[in-house]
Amino acid sequence: MNKNNIKLETIINIYTVEKGELKILLERKQTEPYKGYWTLPGKELNEEETLEENINAILEEKIGTANIYIDQHHTYSEINRKPDERVLATSFIGIVDSKTLEIKKENITETDLQWFSISEIPKMAYDHKEILNDSQELLKTKIINTNVLKNLFPSDFTLPELQNIYEKIMNVELDRRNFRKKFITLGLIEDTGYKNEGGSGRPAKLYKFKEDIKEINIF
Repeated sequence: MNKNNIKLETIINIYTVEKGELKILLERKQTEPYKGYWTLPGKELNEEETLEENINAILEEKIGTANIYIDQHHTYSEINRKPDERVLATSFIGIVDSKTLEIKKENITETDLQWFSISEIPKMAYDHKEILNDSQELLKTKIINTNVLKNLFPSDFTLPELQNIYEKIMNVELDRRNFRKKFITLGLIEDTGYKNEGGSGRPAKLYKFKEDIKEINIF
């Protein structure tokens, strides 16, 4: 390993919510080492771009849009994080809603990209499982923010769906009535006038976040 030639790469943890499940985008590695394992999307930084430009290029390539919520997470500088070269990694988190993905997916041609539930993560290469675990801890601190929630749930969600994602990310159980009361009394959401028809139980009201709400931490 040539330690005199230090490289920098960006890595992004892209989260979405699909059918009540929190999911992460992973990419299958095509070459050795770790051929067939999965990685978080990433890219080596070149001399003519910023970190943000690099991340935007990854997002455009992998999900068809860079117009999503992103936040810088952490820099990983372990000497041997890659066996054949010295590479530092700056990690980001990204949040995209499923409706945007549905619109943009026709532009995506790569077959080795796949969304995985955070409860069913496959074998990952290098230190990417550690990076993913760390990003989930950061997400716990972000999910209480209304701006982050609006990016995950732009419209047409039920309160049980919202609570379910909260509980999975935070690893807690929340009282249903208190959860509902908080969002309604704070004036954060409004009834769309529609219900989620076609389910096995009683149709539930569909809500959306109000356009002009202030950015606040809910819990």
